Amino acid sequence: MTYSPVCAEPARRIVLGLQHSIAMFGATVLVPILVGLSPSVALFGAGVATLLFHLLTGGRVPIFLGSSFAFIAPTALVVKEMGPAAAAGGLMAAGAMYLLFSGLVHLLGTERLLRVFPAVVTGPVIIVIGLGLSNVAVDQAKSNWWLALVTLGAAVVASLWGRGLFRMIPILVGVVSGYVVALLTGQVSPAALQAVAAAPLLGLPDFHAPAFDWRAVAIIAPVAVVTFIEHVGDVIVNGRVVGKNFLQNPGLSRTLLADGVANMTSAALGGPAATTYAENTGVLALTRVYDPRVLQIGAGFAMLFGCSPKLAAVLKSLPQGVLGGVSILLFGMIASVGIRTLAEAKIDFAHSRNLIIVSLILVLGLGGAAFPLVVAGTKLELHGMALAALVGILANLILPAQRQEEDGPPERVLH
Repeated sequence: MTYSPVCAEPARRIVLGLQHSIAMFGATVLVPILVGLSPSVALFGAGVATLLFHLLTGGRVPIFLGSSFAFIAPTALVVKEMGPAAAAGGLMAAGAMYLLFSGLVHLLGTERLLRVFPAVVTGPVIIVIGLGLSNVAVDQAKSNWWLALVTLGAAVVASLWGRGLFRMIPILVGVVSGYVVALLTGQVSPAALQAVAAAPLLGLPDFHAPAFDWRAVAIIAPVAVVTFIEHVGDVIVNGRVVGKNFLQNPGLSRTLLADGVANMTSAALGGPAATTYAENTGVLALTRVYDPRVLQIGAGFAMLFGCSPKLAAVLKSLPQGVLGGVSILLFGMIASVGIRTLAEAKIDFAHSRNLIIVSLILVLGLGGAAFPLVVAGTKLELHGMALAALVGILANLILPAQRQEEDGPPERVLH
């Protein structure tokens, strides 16, 4: 397969760009709803972030950036305890860490840095991301289990039996189906419906400036270690679909730089962190149209969607049961990607070293462990996914590799 932008007709590029914006829509608006930020700002920020990414990578990489699920838990915590402005500051700091990673890749070389993040570390960390959010999905779903199951069922049907575009947007299909059922059964509050009716069709998103709080930075910024791993994987997969090695051209350091600047810009507007989207890489594989201009048109549509207060009011009126139904699927799929990462890397769990690394990450990441820190007189905590990722990286670097001749065949246990 060769990299060839085969889409020459402007009208066709517009339709395909709209398809990309629809593919990213469901997940991109779900994140701000879950954490307490504006869906309109998230859509607008995703469009701006995507255009910046393309500009800084010379328009070589056909990637779309949308809301990152990895930042849900820490962002929601900061929004609740310190407010959206502090969350924006923390997310900007996370974007700045990408600039640091970019510099490290440039100095050390891509291969050397990637050895710090083998599958035995990345796989269980991704599992922690998904399972660490499972209680959020269940809490939402139990507010109305039958509505959650309707939503979940519609998404599953679209994913397994849908055709064409419908198979690419199961989350959106599930949300729309659940919302329609909620409307027909009176599950949407009258106040929310009045807000939808009163909202204007067009208007600027509710932008807000960031505020920097070291507590928010310490909670949110370490997650960038995990999303760095996600970025590398998405760039590799995107290149495989297109038929190019984007780690070499334009280079991992450049894509990291572009992702970091895009993240900081989205956060500065008041939106969630942005990340490279596998959903849109799936659209590339389906259509076999790799023209970056199509993704740029999709980014333009995302910005237009963000400038509709009426659409934002509709999204805010979604019942908790609907959100719970799609969250069960989304968060479970994230954990499943971690399991697949371990399986595809053929991690040998007969080796005690691998068992120890994975065990530390899972228990510390899911068990509520917290490591207290004091920075400039401020008491902070390193916990959850950030703690798990750090411990996994250190364990992988410190624990000695097991030599094959020392291992021998695993003992057979009789039951």
